[in-house]
Amino acid sequence: MYNKTFLLIAALATVSASVAATAAEARDRSRAVSVEGANGAGFTRSRAVSREQGSASVTRGTQTNSGTGVETTRAASWGDGSYTGTKTTTTNNGQSASRATSVTNNGDGSAAFSTTVTGPEGQSKTVGGTVTVTKDPQ
Repeated sequence: MYNKTFLLIAALATVSASVAATAAEARDRSRAVSVEGANGAGFTRSRAVSREQGSASVTRGTQTNSGTGVETTRAASWGDGSYTGTKTTTTNNGQSASRATSVTNNGDGSAAFSTTVTGPEGQSKTVGGTVTVTKDPQ
């Protein structure tokens, strides 16, 4: 009797923990840390993360007490044979650089991809194509 009760409690605890972990994985998380030094010098670093089924994003930033700073945002989504990812970095003076990537499974053993990189002056370059996977007959 003791063994059956113990096993039942252990099984319920395991199921409860896995349900709680799934809910915890989907929530947003963030934190910020500030450092102050002599003569007003210092900075603040921040990070915010969001995850859910089929997507994730993170924003990181650093701001100094003297007014300089940078923020980087990355995001990705996936599902149904496709992936899309972006990254953008922006400085306090308004300059930004970014990258956007997409990949799609064509369903015939090939995948199409495209990546565009954009620089701080607005110049951009796109690379794309199709990749085919062939299996070794051995």
